Amino acid sequence: MKNRLKVARAEMDLTQEELAKRIGVSRQSINAIESGRYVPSAVLALKMAQVFGKPVEEIFMLEETD
Repeated sequence: MKNRLKVARAEMDLTQEELAKRIGVSRQSINAIESGRYVPSAVLALKMAQVFGKPVEEIFMLEETD
């Protein structure tokens, strides 16, 4: 799964730590999601979308191999 999390964070001028606090996870979790090492749960993806005020599909995209 590809994601635009880093871009969305930059658009809102949020650090990984600030985003992590807003959604209740560690900064390391945000880093792992951004780098593609971890795929977030549906609940976590929805929380992130809510923070950014965007649909989930604008932040997370399926790849052909998913």
